[in-house]
Amino acid sequence: MADVKYYDVILKPVITEKSMAGMGEKKYTFLVHPDATKSQIKEAVEKMFEGTKVSKVNTMNLEGKNKRRGMIVGKTAKRKKAIVQLTEDSKDIEIFSGL
Repeated sequence: MADVKYYDVILKPVITEKSMAGMGEKKYTFLVHPDATKSQIKEAVEKMFEGTKVSKVNTMNLEGKNKRRGMIVGKTAKRKKAIVQLTEDSKDIEIFSGL
C-alpha cells in the first residue's frame, strides 16, 4: 500500500444535488485517494479543516466506465468517494458555505 500523507488524501469535493442535500445533516462528500483508508480520511478532514470532528466515514469504490470511440474501446479511471459525517458540535466546512 502506498504511503499516503493527510494532504494527499482528499482530492476534491463532490458538488451534486444529492451531496448538497446532505450538507444540512453535516454530511460532506469528497473524492479521495484510492488507497486511503477510513481512518486516514478522518485524520485528513480533521487536520485540513479547523474545528471539525468526524463521527463517521462511509467509502465507496467506483469502477471505471467503459467508453468507446469508434472501434477503440477503453475505460475511465476508477475513483474512490467518501461521505464524511461530522458531529453536532463540529464547525461546518468553509468550502461549501458559499454554494
